[in-house]
Amino acid sequence: MTESIKVTVVGAGTMGNGIVQTFASFGHAVCMVDMNDEALERGRAAIEKSLGRFVKKEKISQADADAIMARISLSSDLASAVADCDLMVEAVFENEEVKRDIFKTADAAAPAHTILASNTSSISITRIAEATSRPEKVIGMHFMNPVPIMKLVEIIRGDKTSDETCKQTIQWSEAIGKTCGVANDFPGFIANRILMPMINEAVWSLHTGVGDRESIDIVMKLGCNFPMGPLALADYIGLDICLSIMDVLHDGLKSDKYAPCPLLREMVEAGKLGVKSGAGFYDYAK
Repeated sequence: MTESIKVTVVGAGTMGNGIVQTFASFGHAVCMVDMNDEALERGRAAIEKSLGRFVKKEKISQADADAIMARISLSSDLASAVADCDLMVEAVFENEEVKRDIFKTADAAAPAHTILASNTSSISITRIAEATSRPEKVIGMHFMNPVPIMKLVEIIRGDKTSDETCKQTIQWSEAIGKTCGVANDFPGFIANRILMPMINEAVWSLHTGVGDRESIDIVMKLGCNFPMGPLALADYIGLDICLSIMDVLHDGLKSDKYAPCPLLREMVEAGKLGVKSGAGFYDYAK
């Protein structure tokens, strides 16, 4: 393992607490930041529960889990949390203005050597970097969900991201057991530029009556060897997130082939967001 670093993760939600757990599991001190104390407690509890599953499967010992939790601290003060960190990873919801505010605050408070990364799945790293005085040290680290399990980190270079920043970020990612793919700063990057239009096309297939939900998913699972069908995957990701990314692709690439299916928008407006809301293309109430 490489030398341990101090990491600040902004956002205690599913992605944020997964990133915290992963860095802490590889020996790094991690501060999880969220403005909401209840969210911080939920994030801490989620990490404990996740580690408990690893203990139950005998992948780690209880002593290992306790040591991991001991490396994790909580804070609602972003400025103080980044004051001595080497890497900040922002993992809040997909809102450019909110992300830029976080980066502006972190830039003012963090040491000059600190790399500022965003876990954004679609928002321009170049525009986020414009909120800072160190655009050469701003980069995308797009983790996959669930973070402790999935091996990929999509590294996104903004227009001014330096080679040194990219190299260091890849090294840190590999040191926590990840494999990196590097994308340039285009809407959706690589993963969602390819994945989301496929999901959107599956929604169109349902919307226009090409097939029912089960048939669409089983054809893609057994015919294309996908681990899960696109509609089930959309439910797992969150239909609101899928819609947000499609809007980014549509706006950024100026092509109607990226227009979100009306059914997707209707479902989001009705509060049917997938697994997290209890209903989406499938029913998760039970």
